[in-house]
Amino acid sequence: MNIAELINDSRDGRSSAQKCLFDLFADKMLVVCSRYVKSREDAEEVMLDGFYKFFKTMSSFSYQGEAALYNWIKRIMINECLMFLRKKNVFTIVAETNANEMPFNQDALDNLTAEEILALIHQLPVGYRTVFNLNMIEGMTHDEIGGLLGISSGTSKSQLSKARNLLQKLIAQQGIEYAKQKTK
Repeated sequence: MNIAELINDSRDGRSSAQKCLFDLFADKMLVVCSRYVKSREDAEEVMLDGFYKFFKTMSSFSYQGEAALYNWIKRIMINECLMFLRKKNVFTIVAETNANEMPFNQDALDNLTAEEILALIHQLPVGYRTVFNLNMIEGMTHDEIGGLLGISSGTSKSQLSKARNLLQKLIAQQGIEYAKQKTK
């Protein structure tokens, strides 16, 4: 069964089609949610809420290809993550940080796995992490981020700059730890 048929069957309330769509996109959407929400359990909860909203609003979606469907589901997941962060009152914009401009060591990044990089992103304060994800991974402009988060585009730019600086610092520290382990 192709995706267009799955969507039509899901609109008609067929749970088997909904399960197929869920199975098709769940892993990818859990990765999206995990970038915004630290705990796996919370990310899974947000993802499930996102799929509930996806299935509930399917009637307003016009299928134009798998990429459009993926982007629509991803947008729902991102919005669910942001609502979760607001509801938990953990979404705050950090005013200052000790993360000063640091020279970036590409070798430190080369030694890290994707899981280690995600763990470092999770160490960022929520505001930094959210703006970093929205800009660097989702490709949103600072004006779009500002509108979505209720902040100015200047604040978004500042949060991204601070996030990058702190992430560089964390990567450098991780690279030093990696080098120490390698020499033992």
